[in-house]
Amino acid sequence: MSDIAIVGGHGQVARLLVPLLTERGDLPVALVRNPDHAADLPGAAIRLLDIEAATAEDFATAFTDCDAVVFAAGGGPDGKIERKKSVDLEGSLKSIEAAKALGIRRFVQVSAIGVDNDLGADVQPVWKAYVEAKRDADAALRDSGLDWTIVRPGALTDDPGTGSVTVGETVDRAEISRADVAAVIAAALADDSTIGKQFEVIGGDTPVAEALRGL
Repeated sequence: MSDIAIVGGHGQVARLLVPLLTERGDLPVALVRNPDHAADLPGAAIRLLDIEAATAEDFATAFTDCDAVVFAAGGGPDGKIERKKSVDLEGSLKSIEAAKALGIRRFVQVSAIGVDNDLGADVQPVWKAYVEAKRDADAALRDSGLDWTIVRPGALTDDPGTGSVTVGETVDRAEISRADVAAVIAAALADDSTIGKQFEVIGGDTPVAEALRGL
């Protein structure tokens, strides 16, 4: 059994990840800003953390006794450029710093497909800020010395999970359900062969565990 801290613990992917972890005997430690969110996370341990206001030391307190970290937070489609930096980038950087301070080696980060690609001249400022935040957070994690995995899903949907995906260093842009992203995160945490791997993932025909073994 592992205690797994989930940053962005009330996010849509996180809420789908929690039951996958509890069903196999792990303890999800959901980091949430609002204590009322506990009702949406049965089976998870709840710890309070405001990603934007918290320091790296606060993150370390929230990660106490955890064996792994999942960074699944995002500023969301709120149109606010500053939140892409304060949540998507700085939240990741503080999580990395806290994990290193506590000696937590395993770190899985949810990024986005294509964030290393050239954005072009006509990109919208909010999208530019989001992509740059995810790109820079991924670069920081790769340089961290931690046992990292970076999951870069395509366009997220609320469709039911299929349990099958397509993964690769790069893949064609397409959709993937949040449920299947949660399944990929859970499987990556259990598969040490994904350490040091960064991959894009979309819906597909290969069972999740088999797809990850083929990376």
